[in-house]
Amino acid sequence: MDVLALYREAGAYHEGHFLLASGRHSPKFLQSTTVLQHPHLTERIGRALAHRVEEAGLSPRLVVGPAMGGVVLAYEVARHLPGTRAIFAEKDGQGGMKVREAFRIEPDEPFVAVEDVLTTGGSVLKAVRAAEALGGRCVAVACIVDRRSEEGPLGGYPLVSLTRLTFDTYAPGEVPEWLAQVPLQEI
Repeated sequence: MDVLALYREAGAYHEGHFLLASGRHSPKFLQSTTVLQHPHLTERIGRALAHRVEEAGLSPRLVVGPAMGGVVLAYEVARHLPGTRAIFAEKDGQGGMKVREAFRIEPDEPFVAVEDVLTTGGSVLKAVRAAEALGGRCVAVACIVDRRSEEGPLGGYPLVSLTRLTFDTYAPGEVPEWLAQVPLQEI
Protein backbone atom coordinates (compact mmCIF):
# COMPACT_ATOMS: atom_id res chain seq x y z
CA MET A 1 0.00 0.00 0.00
CA ASP A 2 1.36 3.41 -0.98
CA VAL A 3 0.26 5.35 2.10
CA LEU A 4 1.50 8.74 0.89
CA ALA A 5 -0.42 8.32 -2.38
CA LEU A 6 -3.53 7.42 -0.38
CA TYR A 7 -3.15 10.58 1.74
CA ARG A 8 -2.63 12.67 -1.41
CA GLU A 9 -5.69 11.07 -3.05
CA ALA A 10 -7.81 12.00 -0.02
CA GLY A 11 -6.44 15.57 0.10
CA ALA A 12 -4.77 14.81 3.43
CA TYR A 13 -1.14 15.65 2.55
CA HIS A 14 -0.36 19.33 3.22
CA GLU A 15 2.65 21.59 2.79
CA GLY A 16 3.11 24.89 4.65
CA HIS A 17 4.09 25.65 8.27
CA PHE A 18 2.41 23.51 10.90
CA LEU A 19 2.54 23.40 14.68
CA LEU A 20 2.16 19.69 15.45
CA ALA A 21 0.46 18.24 18.54
CA SER A 22 3.96 17.40 19.82
CA GLY A 23 4.78 21.14 19.91
CA ARG A 24 7.25 20.82 17.04
CA HIS A 25 7.06 22.71 13.74
CA SER A 26 7.02 21.03 10.33
CA PRO A 27 6.73 22.10 6.69
CA LYS A 28 4.61 19.01 5.95
CA PHE A 29 1.55 17.55 7.63
CA LEU A 30 -0.58 14.45 7.19
CA GLN A 31 -4.23 15.01 8.21
CA SER A 32 -5.43 11.50 9.03
CA THR A 33 -8.96 12.60 9.90
CA THR A 34 -9.38 13.60 6.25
CA VAL A 35 -8.50 10.03 5.21
CA LEU A 36 -10.36 8.25 8.03
CA GLN A 37 -13.67 9.97 7.24
CA HIS A 38 -13.87 7.73 4.15
CA PRO A 39 -14.98 4.21 5.13
CA HIS A 40 -13.48 2.58 2.02
CA LEU A 41 -10.04 4.09 2.76
CA THR A 42 -10.28 3.38 6.49
CA GLU A 43 -11.17 -0.23 5.74
CA ARG A 44 -8.09 -0.60 3.51
CA ILE A 45 -5.83 0.93 6.15
CA GLY A 46 -7.32 -1.16 8.97
CA ARG A 47 -6.98 -4.37 6.98
CA ALA A 48 -3.37 -3.58 6.01
CA LEU A 49 -2.39 -2.69 9.58
CA ALA A 50 -4.08 -5.82 10.97
CA HIS A 51 -2.16 -7.85 8.38
CA ARG A 52 1.12 -6.30 9.55
CA VAL A 53 0.23 -7.16 13.16
CA GLU A 54 -0.38 -10.79 12.13
CA GLU A 55 2.83 -10.87 10.04
CA ALA A 56 4.73 -9.81 13.16
CA GLY A 57 3.41 -12.95 14.88
CA LEU A 58 1.24 -11.02 17.31
CA SER A 59 -2.09 -12.29 18.60
CA PRO A 60 -3.74 -9.46 20.49
CA ARG A 61 -7.21 -9.88 21.96
CA LEU A 62 -7.69 -6.13 22.24
CA VAL A 63 -6.84 -3.01 20.22
CA VAL A 64 -6.54 0.30 22.11
CA GLY A 65 -6.53 3.75 20.52
CA PRO A 66 -6.14 7.19 22.07
CA ALA A 67 -9.27 9.34 21.77
CA MET A 68 -10.27 10.91 19.56
CA GLY A 69 -8.00 10.16 16.61
CA GLY A 70 -7.39 6.51 17.44
CA VAL A 71 -11.02 5.47 18.04
CA VAL A 72 -11.97 4.74 14.43
CA LEU A 73 -8.57 3.24 13.64
CA ALA A 74 -8.70 0.91 16.67
CA TYR A 75 -12.14 -0.29 15.62
CA GLU A 76 -11.11 -0.91 12.03
CA VAL A 77 -7.89 -2.75 12.93
CA ALA A 78 -9.78 -4.91 15.46
CA ARG A 79 -12.44 -5.69 12.83
CA HIS A 80 -9.75 -7.40 10.76
CA LEU A 81 -8.23 -9.37 13.66
CA PRO A 82 -10.62 -12.26 14.45
CA GLY A 83 -11.77 -12.44 18.07
CA THR A 84 -10.38 -8.99 18.88
CA ARG A 85 -12.28 -6.06 20.36
CA ALA A 86 -11.55 -2.34 20.26
CA ILE A 87 -11.54 0.23 23.06
CA PHE A 88 -10.14 3.70 23.56
CA ALA A 89 -8.36 5.70 26.21
CA GLU A 90 -9.27 9.34 26.77
CA LYS A 91 -7.70 12.32 28.51
CA ASP A 92 -7.97 12.12 32.28
CA GLY A 93 -7.69 15.88 32.91
CA GLN A 94 -4.33 15.45 34.65
CA GLY A 95 -2.06 15.09 31.62
CA GLY A 96 -2.53 11.35 31.23
CA MET A 97 -5.23 9.05 29.88
CA LYS A 98 -7.77 6.68 31.34
CA VAL A 99 -9.88 3.81 30.10
CA ARG A 100 -13.59 4.13 30.86
CA GLU A 101 -15.06 1.80 33.44
CA ALA A 102 -17.41 0.35 30.81
CA PHE A 103 -14.39 -1.18 29.04
CA ARG A 104 -13.08 -4.34 30.64
CA ILE A 105 -9.49 -5.49 30.34
CA GLU A 106 -8.65 -8.96 31.60
CA PRO A 107 -5.48 -9.52 33.64
CA ASP A 108 -2.50 -9.99 31.29
CA GLU A 109 -4.77 -9.52 28.23
CA PRO A 110 -2.51 -8.90 25.21
CA PHE A 111 -3.25 -5.70 23.32
CA VAL A 112 -1.93 -3.60 20.48
CA ALA A 113 -2.12 0.18 20.79
CA VAL A 114 -2.77 2.03 17.53
CA GLU A 115 -2.10 5.57 16.34
CA ASP A 116 -2.46 7.25 12.98
CA VAL A 117 0.83 9.18 12.71
CA LEU A 118 3.66 8.86 15.23
CA THR A 119 5.82 11.93 15.69
CA THR A 120 6.91 11.50 19.30
CA GLY A 121 4.52 8.72 20.36
CA GLY A 122 3.38 10.62 23.45
CA SER A 123 -0.38 10.13 23.00
CA VAL A 124 -0.27 6.44 22.19
CA LEU A 125 2.11 5.74 25.10
CA LYS A 126 -0.38 7.44 27.46
CA ALA A 127 -3.06 5.08 26.09
CA VAL A 128 -0.71 2.12 26.65
CA ARG A 129 -0.14 3.16 30.28
CA ALA A 130 -3.88 3.53 30.85
CA ALA A 131 -4.58 0.01 29.54
CA GLU A 132 -1.64 -1.47 31.45
CA ALA A 133 -2.91 0.16 34.65
CA LEU A 134 -6.02 -2.04 34.30
CA GLY A 135 -3.96 -5.20 33.84
CA GLY A 136 -3.48 -5.35 30.07
CA ARG A 137 -0.17 -6.30 28.45
CA CYS A 138 0.98 -4.27 25.45
CA VAL A 139 2.51 -6.54 22.80
CA ALA A 140 3.12 -3.76 20.24
CA VAL A 141 2.30 -0.29 19.04
CA ALA A 142 0.97 -0.06 15.48
CA CYS A 143 0.63 3.03 13.32
CA ILE A 144 -0.18 4.09 9.79
CA VAL A 145 2.86 6.37 9.49
CA ASP A 146 6.01 6.39 11.61
CA ARG A 147 7.44 9.94 11.43
CA ARG A 148 9.84 9.59 14.34
CA SER A 149 13.44 10.68 13.85
CA GLU A 150 14.81 7.31 14.98
CA GLU A 151 13.77 3.81 13.99
CA GLY A 152 13.04 0.90 16.27
CA PRO A 153 10.75 0.20 19.21
CA LEU A 154 8.62 2.89 20.82
CA GLY A 155 9.00 3.15 24.58
CA GLY A 156 10.33 -0.42 24.69
CA TYR A 157 7.38 -1.83 22.69
CA PRO A 158 7.77 -3.36 19.24
CA LEU A 159 6.50 -1.04 16.50
CA VAL A 160 4.48 -2.08 13.46
CA SER A 161 3.78 0.52 10.76
CA LEU A 162 2.51 0.72 7.22
CA THR A 163 5.23 3.17 6.24
CA ARG A 164 8.03 5.31 7.57
CA LEU A 165 8.25 8.92 6.38
CA THR A 166 10.76 11.37 7.72
CA PHE A 167 9.60 14.96 7.43
CA ASP A 168 11.80 17.56 9.07
CA THR A 169 10.49 18.89 12.38
CA TYR A 170 11.88 21.69 14.50
CA ALA A 171 11.69 22.66 18.15
CA PRO A 172 10.00 26.07 18.68
CA GLY A 173 13.33 27.90 19.14
CA GLU A 174 14.96 26.17 16.15
CA VAL A 175 12.52 26.99 13.32
CA PRO A 176 14.55 27.99 10.24
CA GLU A 177 13.97 31.46 8.81
CA TRP A 178 12.48 30.12 5.53
CA LEU A 179 9.83 28.22 7.49
CA ALA A 180 9.20 31.04 9.99
CA GLN A 181 8.22 33.26 7.03
CA VAL A 182 5.33 30.89 6.14
CA PRO A 183 2.09 31.55 8.09
CA LEU A 184 1.79 29.12 11.02
CA GLN A 185 -1.17 26.75 11.13
CA GLU A 186 -1.93 25.06 14.44
CA ILE A 187 -3.14 21.52 14.11
